[in-house]
Amino acid sequence: MADAADQAEERVVAVRVVVSGRVQGVWFRHSCAEAARAAGVTGWVRNRSDGRVEAWFEGSRTGVEAMLGWSRAGPPRAEVTGMVIDDEVPGGATRFAVE
Repeated sequence: MADAADQAEERVVAVRVVVSGRVQGVWFRHSCAEAARAAGVTGWVRNRSDGRVEAWFEGSRTGVEAMLGWSRAGPPRAEVTGMVIDDEVPGGATRFAVE
């Protein structure tokens, strides 16, 4: 029988993240998709018209936390200056898409 920590890890969680800084035109979305797939996270990432990048990460708590950590720095040419993170209800995403 799994203990409480194992059960919490198995539960699917979701977050919406909006990343500020120099995050467009630096390969942020495609690098994010690669990192998400490696972490076993589904969802999407897209540029916003205000110059920020928005992403939806859905998966295990460990995978989602890994993506939040990745987003704090982004790819090498990015300069992340801020992040807004909102917990969301998982939507059943089955893949990670660049929109």
